[in-house]
Parts: sequence; C-alpha cells; structure tokens
Amino acid sequence: MTPPAEPETEADTDADPGLLAPGWAGSPAASATGDTAYLQALLDAEAALTRAQAALDLAPAEAASAVTGAADAGRFDLRSLAGRARAGGNPVIPLVGELTTAVGEEYGPYVHRGATSQDIMDTATMLVAARTLDLVLGDLGRTERALARLAAEHRDTAMPGRTLTQHAVPTTFGLKAAGWRSLVLDARDRVSAVRDSLPAQLGGAAGTLAAFGAYGASDPTALLAAYARELGLRAPDLPWHTLRTPIADLAGCLAFTAGALGKVAVDVLTLSRTEIAEVAECSGGGSSAMPHKSNPVRSTLIASAARRAPQLAATLYGSLAAEDERPAGAWHAEWEPLRELLRLVGGAARDAVELAEGLRVRPDAMREHLDLTHGLIVSERLSAELAPVLGRARAKELLTRLAAGGRPLAEAPELADVDLDPTHYTGSAGALTDRALERR
Repeated sequence: MTPPAEPETEADTDADPGLLAPGWAGSPAASATGDTAYLQALLDAEAALTRAQAALDLAPAEAASAVTGAADAGRFDLRSLAGRARAGGNPVIPLVGELTTAVGEEYGPYVHRGATSQDIMDTATMLVAARTLDLVLGDLGRTERALARLAAEHRDTAMPGRTLTQHAVPTTFGLKAAGWRSLVLDARDRVSAVRDSLPAQLGGAAGTLAAFGAYGASDPTALLAAYARELGLRAPDLPWHTLRTPIADLAGCLAFTAGALGKVAVDVLTLSRTEIAEVAECSGGGSSAMPHKSNPVRSTLIASAARRAPQLAATLYGSLAAEDERPAGAWHAEWEPLRELLRLVGGAARDAVELAEGLRVRPDAMREHLDLTHGLIVSERLSAELAPVLGRARAKELLTRLAAGGRPLAEAPELADVDLDPTHYTGSAGALTDRALERR
C-alpha cells in the first residue's frame, strides 16, 4: 500500500471534474458519484462485510474495528488503484490487497473473506446510487413545492394553449405548472421506490454463498441479511450477479426523471423566446459575443440531460442479458453509464430547483398573445354555440371564411352578440389545477 496521505478533496482526486459537463459540474451529485466517493463506497462495503461476520461470531470484533478504521479513502492512492485495476478488470482486486496490508497481519485475513469482487463492486454501486438518489429526492421536493406555489398563484392566469406549435384554445399557466408538478411527483415516487429497494450484493464466487459456509457460517443467508443491515440496504432474496433488476430499475427511474424535468425545461425554453417572453428564468446566462442576451441556461442544461439519459439507460438495459454466473463485459459495461446517469439527473434536479424557484411569469404577455388571432383562439367555442343556430356545417364554413379574411371576429355582424373574451374559455382548468394540487 502507498504511504498514508492527507485526505484529498474531490477536485484533487476526480479525474473528471466536469469541464465539458456544466449540467452536473459542482453539484452535490458530482461529489456523491466521484472517484473518491466510489472508493469510499467500496471500502464501506468491505468494512460492512467484516462487521457482519463479527456480528455472527464469524470474525473477532477487533477485526471489524480494524477493517473499519482502515477503510478511509483518504489513505489510498486513487490514481494507482485505477492504473492497477486494468490487470484484473476491476478496482476491487488491487484495493483488497492494499486494505489487507493497511489492516495488518493479525486481522488482515478477515478482509474480503468469502466475497468476490463483484459482491463489493455491486454493493458499492448501490451505496453510491442510494446516496445520490437521496440528494435527487431532496431537490425534487423543493422543485415540486415551487411549482405548487406557481400553480396556485396563477390558477386563473389565462394564456394561449399551443398544439403543433400553433395557438389552439386558451388554457391557464396554473394548469401548466400543475402539470409540471405532476411529472415531478411521478419522478419522485419512482425514485423513492427504487431508492428503498436497492439491495446489497453478496454471493461469493458463483452466487452460492459456499465460501461463507467453509469459513464457519451455519446459515450463510443470515450473513447476507446482517450485511444488508450494516449497509442500510435491502437484503436480496438471491445474489444478483447476473439478475440485474436493480440496475434496470435505476436506469428506468433515472431516465424518467430526466425526461420529466426535461418537459418543464423545453416548455420554459419555448415560452421564454424573445418573441413570446411569457416566462423568463430568474437569472439567465450571458453570451460571449452578444451583450444583450440573457440565455435560459438552467432549462438548456436540463434539456441536454433529458436528451442523453435514454441512451445511457439503453446501455444498462442491454446489460440484462448477462451470461453464466458472472458475465464477461455486461457487468463492466454498466459502471460508467450508470454513474453518468446519476450525475446527469443529480445535476438536472439541482438546476430544476433554481429554475422553478426563480421563474418569472408575465401574465401581461400571456393576455396580449390571447388576442393575436383576433378571437380565433375561441373558434371551438363559437362553433359549438353557432351549430344549434346555423347547423354544424354552416357554422364551420362561416368561421373558416372569417378566419381566411383576416378580420377581427368582433367586426363580423354574425358574431355581434357572442362572447369573444378568451379568458372566459378556459374550461375546467381551475378545477383541474385544484385537483392536481391536492396530491402530496
């Protein structure tokens, strides 16, 4: 093992601080998924295994204390471990050697006893995922609360509804914000369910727990339960070396969350266009060439994450087809895309908080835009009201002719006594908003 050194910061040790990844650079999720955090999770997994064995009288209590005391990421050289991981295909192999040396001759034999590298790697991955998802859940909570406030405040703020890029019928900004919140809550629920289901991994060489029996465990399955308790993870029914449901579940909830936040972002991007300007980010980003610009950077970064997440999730789903009792390549293919997914979603959740809490809404612009089509935005309502008088076909023909003429509908004598105010045609938007806000 390399000589003990002062603990390094994440910026010192992480080979990728995010120069080309402004969406997650500097976020809590970046620290929770960095190389130092991953190394600490590997060490936590090793220490928990020795403690679990000690709890069942399969190892001395002193061994558990010694391994736990040595399991400090600051004592290990990340760059050296990364370089030597290539020889065995994973970082656990060189780490076990260094940790054994750090623990010392008396208790070193209790390091990693009965486990296989994938046990530690998978368990560490679950720890990193759990710690990152906790951060994501906190940010999703803040985002939904901010969106709830916007929805309540603008319950009756009428605006153009848009379908296929064109004005359709009026809606309300409150209903739009309530819809955004509903997606965020859907994401929260999925992330919460996956977070609570993340399992420890312990199976030994081929998933039979045989080595633990050889080391004296009368009931190796009890060791699996004790190990999970030490880690704060769920005890799995079976070792899951090639049963990759936990990874697939992570892929699904993370990709969904990126997409849910992406929906909010792309709506804000559309509504904040210069020619629309119905909303604006609280503090936009500048341009290197155009001093007048205030770009919707938070929305841009969230939208970027939403576009990347499905492809990363697809790689993880592809790894479900894992042969034998330990696959060659499928398991290894998961590490980087899963970490990138956690980072992307963690960064997007951070940016969503800033976006939702600082979003500026411009009701005057919304009201102005309702009048752009000179009453045509309520043509659906007019068609319904005129049909009993003129017949459905004649009513449609009249409105189509008036629309083609480009004249304001208020000037048409046939519509002299008809209410053309678009704010009076928002349907059940208010009631739907209230209903959506009842969800907790």
